[in-house]
Amino acid sequence: MVEQTGIAVPNSASNVILENGREKIFHYADYDVTDDTHLADGDDSGFFSVGREYESAYVNHKYNEKEREELLKYDSLDYLPPWSVAYKSWIRKQPKRLDWDRWIMMGLIGFSVGIVGFLLHQFIDLISDTKWSYSTKYLQQGLGVAWIFSLGYSLIFLIPATALVVWYRPSAGGSGIPELIGFLNGTIIRHIFNIRTMVVKFVSCVFSVGSGMPVGPEGPMIHLGGLIGAGLSQFKSDSLGINPNYFQRFRNSEDRRNFISAGAAAGVSSAFGAPVGGLLFSMEEVSSFWNMKLSWQTFFCCMISTFTTDLFNSAFKGFQYQGYFGLFRAETNIMFQVDSNLETNILTFIPTAVLGILGGVLGALFTFLNLKIARMRRKILSEIQSENIKKFLRMLEPCVILILTVTVSVLLPAAFGCTDYQCNGNSDVPLNDRKECLTVEQDAFRPPRTEDTVKRYTCPEGAVWNSGEYSVNNKSYNQAATLFFVTGEQAIKHLFSNGTHKEFDVTVLIVVLVFYYLLACWAAGTAISSGLVVPMLFIGGLYGRIIGQAMVDWFGVHVPIEEPYWAWIDPGAMALIGAASFFGGVSRLTMSLTVIMVEITNDISFLLPIMSAVMISKWVGDFITHPLYHSLLEFKCIPFLDSEPVVYSEGKKLLNLELFSAADVMTTPVEVVKPCENIGRVCDLLLRTTHGGFPVVKDTSSGKVMHGIITRLELCMLMQNQEIFQDSPEIAEDVFKKEEVSKLDYQTIHVDRLIKSKAVYSKIRKLREDQCMSSKYIDLNSYLNRSCVTLPHTFSLHRTYIIFRTLGLRHLPVVDEQNHVVGIITRKDLMGFRLEEKLHNKPISSNRHLNTPKETEA
Repeated sequence: MVEQTGIAVPNSASNVILENGREKIFHYADYDVTDDTHLADGDDSGFFSVGREYESAYVNHKYNEKEREELLKYDSLDYLPPWSVAYKSWIRKQPKRLDWDRWIMMGLIGFSVGIVGFLLHQFIDLISDTKWSYSTKYLQQGLGVAWIFSLGYSLIFLIPATALVVWYRPSAGGSGIPELIGFLNGTIIRHIFNIRTMVVKFVSCVFSVGSGMPVGPEGPMIHLGGLIGAGLSQFKSDSLGINPNYFQRFRNSEDRRNFISAGAAAGVSSAFGAPVGGLLFSMEEVSSFWNMKLSWQTFFCCMISTFTTDLFNSAFKGFQYQGYFGLFRAETNIMFQVDSNLETNILTFIPTAVLGILGGVLGALFTFLNLKIARMRRKILSEIQSENIKKFLRMLEPCVILILTVTVSVLLPAAFGCTDYQCNGNSDVPLNDRKECLTVEQDAFRPPRTEDTVKRYTCPEGAVWNSGEYSVNNKSYNQAATLFFVTGEQAIKHLFSNGTHKEFDVTVLIVVLVFYYLLACWAAGTAISSGLVVPMLFIGGLYGRIIGQAMVDWFGVHVPIEEPYWAWIDPGAMALIGAASFFGGVSRLTMSLTVIMVEITNDISFLLPIMSAVMISKWVGDFITHPLYHSLLEFKCIPFLDSEPVVYSEGKKLLNLELFSAADVMTTPVEVVKPCENIGRVCDLLLRTTHGGFPVVKDTSSGKVMHGIITRLELCMLMQNQEIFQDSPEIAEDVFKKEEVSKLDYQTIHVDRLIKSKAVYSKIRKLREDQCMSSKYIDLNSYLNRSCVTLPHTFSLHRTYIIFRTLGLRHLPVVDEQNHVVGIITRKDLMGFRLEEKLHNKPISSNRHLNTPKETEA
């Protein structure tokens, strides 16, 4: 059997299979059907692929047989709605196409995302601050008491966080960014824009991050933004049974996807307080289709989102401090305030290059280990038969990670001694004992100094006995506790702080880096709603601080006022560059990452070093592994088309796609239907094939020529309405006045909810078995897509790829000189590994003559 959706399916995978003497539907179609459970939804049973994590970004991922079967389960969708008579009839009934309602919708999405982002961070802060404040209190009673409290308190929140994902909504696990990228690239992924997913995502993220897991909330916030964009723009909910008559004209594939892109950008804006970074992130990483008009509207959405979050933050502070409402304070609205005022030196680019290389290597290693752990997790689960045991193990894994994290956070600082405060302007040391230390008002950046927010842990609060005498300062703190006995965001602020040259020793930084790197890498793929931004910034800040601390040990401390030329040698500045390099080494973002780093730190002075580190880390990381989000797309077998294909022959020779034609990759022969088709043949076609779409051909003097295309979903929906069946194959001359257009309009056919295949295909089987239906016909002229893009078989393959991806197509019929359908191209045909297989040993020629294949009859 030939699979018309991209890859041939073996006969054993036919969509009609006899099981215990009964027909069982096994069908890869548009929506939720029997036996169509994707790995993205958390079902790993019977599936394991040998590790291929060490793959350069310039090499296509090779899918094994199991992965190819999984690829087939995903269907695609067109970016533009089908241009049919039913669609045009529906458009005429909509309000006049003005832009004011689109701007209102963008504002609503931005406002809603801003509120959700505010609530998300407030709940997380409430849970985590309560944990660490009481843990600090119980430290006075002993390490064991503090450990027991921290672990018990954290498990209270983590267990429901993972239970909701495992038992109720698996699609809410992880960050959701790979699934979001896959959907906006054109692949249908189940449940990712469901209101239940949104609720579970929010609750699981709050509980898992607040419990102290080495994860962050920014990734889920991006998914939540996309969820809000999808839900508000359609202004209805199948889950809640709500379907008002407002904003109906946005209920099409193009507008829905644009609003999802804007919602994702607003999620970044709310999470980071970075509206420009959110716009660039959506344009660079998330969205596959973009235009200037969408840029302006998305920018407005991001602006509203950031403004809403900042406004509510100021209002929340206003309840605590009277008179603060409306004051957008930097410490509230900027995640990691950096007041460096350091001038960049050309010598800065030497350690910047080192940090960029480290970021690329360690970022690629992070991706490598994360995929290794994910494949190992999948293998272990695939060997277990009981579903309940599988779910229990998936719940147990985050709990084990949390136990290790709490143990390290509470007990590891005890292995390190206490450190005296350096020149702190807010300390109680008399002025005459501070020597060269000045107050914050006089010079906030005169090193060395120690922040007031460092953690004392179990260190004495009074004067410290040192070398036979009391030290000058009367305070001490624990370096490891300052990084581990706090939230991830608080630790990052310590790492980014300037003028704190002696706050951390290299030994402490290395130990914390090793433990946190491994824990964060392991936690990234567990069954909780979590992101990786905070771990990436933390890890990058750690090794950046190590490089900066080493430079201070080698070249000494230089005061900005006295030695401005060497003042750039600051561990905090190197931590900032290191955080950007690791973020870039994992995600391979460039423009958006640079802007986000500047917006979240409010430090423009190190813009050029940040840009350099990001570019170097991307180049180095691309030579080792694929970007993390794209690697997860491949791991979850979600079909994805890159902006530019890189295709090699088996001899590792780079192939120029301009030397090949569309005929070299098309699938043939093609199942076609007529404009007015027999009901029996339509039913047989739906039950016998797994194709997602069928070209419609009409008889002419030169043969059967291309007339349009109709999808499986549309045919299935039409088969549910016998009122539109007719007794003869005659076609009305004026299809605009046909009665069935009003009976079965565009919105009825293109439903957004999942179609249960058991009921749909049961009715189709009954129609096929009904003898009366063998003489009935259905006129498809009102429903077929008349704007279907077609290409001649001699068309350049490279340009075919560009047209397919740029227009966001789902099916691309290939025709000959007489407009006869000779093949069809889908997204799976254009994936890198498929191009390499089809073009292997293919003679280079773009003008080979093609014989029109014999069309399959009913």
